[in-house]
Amino acid sequence: MKGKLLVIGFGPGSFEHITQRAREAIQESDMIIGYKTYVELIQGLLTNQQIISTGMTEEVSRAQEAVKQAEAGKTVAVISSGDAGVYGMAGLVYEVLIEKGWKKETGVELEVIPGISAINSCASLLGAPVMHDACTISLSDHLTPWELIERRIEAAAQADFVVAFYNPKSGRRTRQIVEAQRILLKYRSPDTPVGLVKSAYRDREEVVMTNLKDMLNHEIGMLTTVVVGNSSTFFYDDLMITPRGYQRKYSLNQTEQPLRPHQRLRKEAEPWALDQEETVKQTASAIEAVQNTREEKATSRALAEEALQAILGGETTSAVVHQPIQSIFEVAVSPGLANKKFTPVQMTTLAEVVGEKGTMEYTPDHQIKLQIPTAQPDVIIKKLQAASFLLSPVGDVFTIKACDFCDGEKSDAIPHTEELQKRLGGMDMPKELKLGINGCGMACYGAVQEDIGIVYRKGAFDLFLGAKTVGRNAHSGQIVAEGIAADDIVEIVENIIHEYKEKGHPNERFHKFFKRVKNVYGFDYQDITPKIKVEPAPCGD
Repeated sequence: MKGKLLVIGFGPGSFEHITQRAREAIQESDMIIGYKTYVELIQGLLTNQQIISTGMTEEVSRAQEAVKQAEAGKTVAVISSGDAGVYGMAGLVYEVLIEKGWKKETGVELEVIPGISAINSCASLLGAPVMHDACTISLSDHLTPWELIERRIEAAAQADFVVAFYNPKSGRRTRQIVEAQRILLKYRSPDTPVGLVKSAYRDREEVVMTNLKDMLNHEIGMLTTVVVGNSSTFFYDDLMITPRGYQRKYSLNQTEQPLRPHQRLRKEAEPWALDQEETVKQTASAIEAVQNTREEKATSRALAEEALQAILGGETTSAVVHQPIQSIFEVAVSPGLANKKFTPVQMTTLAEVVGEKGTMEYTPDHQIKLQIPTAQPDVIIKKLQAASFLLSPVGDVFTIKACDFCDGEKSDAIPHTEELQKRLGGMDMPKELKLGINGCGMACYGAVQEDIGIVYRKGAFDLFLGAKTVGRNAHSGQIVAEGIAADDIVEIVENIIHEYKEKGHPNERFHKFFKRVKNVYGFDYQDITPKIKVEPAPCGD
């Protein structure tokens, strides 16, 4: 009779963070094998299983005993805290089996049951420090030569990884965390955020927020996980946060408060500073030049120092390496609300401000959307305004799509259009919102196909609400009023917009909002969706 091996990761140690499958596997087992502290942590889940517990450095003997008992027909649980496949027992169990010639088809059955690793549990207590590329490095040289560990720290530090150090220090092993700090300080600011988490989700849990230069002033031991941020990690309200990427996008109405609420472009929030980008490019070029002329270097430190000498000349000391930050300014431009004709000067200006690295995209909204790498959006804005462009922010904002009013010949509705733009243009919305405006009853520019549409006819306005603008079941808005006095239309539209802004759910399109609330500023919703069966699109819209 074949036995079974259940290699279980039970997470940080608290019962509520043990997966259901891990609980079931413990109950299925005839025997539990593990480090004695781990056995104590799951004591409340044990029934009548036979227990074999050993000391800290006896992992190999535990794996050998587990295989032996499974080959004798028993169901054996080999337990690890965190995840069994991350510095846990899974690899050792496989190694023992491989030495014995084990095959999946003919040998004992083996199941590895995942758990929450320390990098994840500790990150959840710190905030969100592992939102970008990260690595884990164990500082224990019990099974790995320190020289190899040192090279890995050096590589991670150079590459700007968020680093989680496991097993950072013990009673007899104290120098490794000191050396790790020394290496990191060669490439990172002394103020780099560091989180120290001891016994995450256990009775004696401790969380400390500190920085790279001061981290050794706090207690660090075997039960501590040390999480070191990258060059973009910052502290906010006792939280340690790493932005998702190095590319920052901001639009016209965000130049003073970009990417709210955490204002990621502020130097005090993210200490990399935009003006360091050129220095980083020079450093990268110098490193590449050194690599091209030298086939091998004794250490990565020597490589970095030689690269700095190529930039600065003479003797240098190691300096902090910063990750380049690419800031993308987004803005939409058009010749005007009614004017649809670009001038040669405007086209030349667009080519100049966009340059080789930016992009221009014509949109169905009669605008050209620009994406421009820059740290000086105010300069770009001045150039575009000097060319008589109408500038609009990009994103979930209010936008007017007006017709050309027959090249200005039917101009009665133009003043109302301009007033709406003045009052509402670029306003933040729960979801992008477009107001279509047509200057005559022909409505040839499709105002009735927008979220809100107004059509000037016989000296007054007709009002359409709730068009479904995309999808195979798209439809026009329902006409909710005819003959609205021209003097009233701006106030009515403004009140509708403000009601949607106040009551709309995040990411809720206007037609869905109208359907949900049933009445907007006194106008009742009626279902005018085509009464035909349309297969839903894959996105579920």
